[in-house]
Amino acid sequence: MFTGIVEELGSLAAREGMRLKFSASVVTEGAQLGDSIAVNGCCLTVVELGPASWSTDVSDETLARTNLAAVAVGEPVNMERPLQLSARIGGHLVLGHVDAVGTIVNPAPDLVVRIPQHLMRYVVEKGSIAVDGISLTAYDLTDDTFTVAVIPHTAAVTTLGHKGAGAPVNIEVDILAKHLERLAGAHLLDG
Repeated sequence: MFTGIVEELGSLAAREGMRLKFSASVVTEGAQLGDSIAVNGCCLTVVELGPASWSTDVSDETLARTNLAAVAVGEPVNMERPLQLSARIGGHLVLGHVDAVGTIVNPAPDLVVRIPQHLMRYVVEKGSIAVDGISLTAYDLTDDTFTVAVIPHTAAVTTLGHKGAGAPVNIEVDILAKHLERLAGAHLLDG
């Protein structure tokens, strides 16, 4: 579980089949094999540690459901270590389970993102949403877009300051909304 507060702007160092190697220094501090690290909001497992780098194996499912297949060697990525239960939650609860890949319609600072229409039911005015693993607040909702205000600090320390219109971004909607819908649906079927 993560908070959506990016700790480091790392980069993809190498792509060797289904293994991705990332350059990073902050997120590898204290990391061990088997630990999780979020990359652009996608929870990945550390399978190899090196000096200022780490590697993960990805599945076809991960590549199909995220923007990781489109990341070029040398391209920056957002990285975050998992939440420690004793830490403050500065963003919101982010699982690292990407729901879809959205598309930037308008770049930061007034970032507009288009997502599959069926996911918009989980996006609420002034609610939390993770874009490339970054905890943001959605507003100005349409049938298939939402807007988030990206402050200069966030643009400088994340990938959002580098991405233009048409760029793919990983989207994770609020997990609480999905659970509530599932529970309400089960209740309606039972009652």
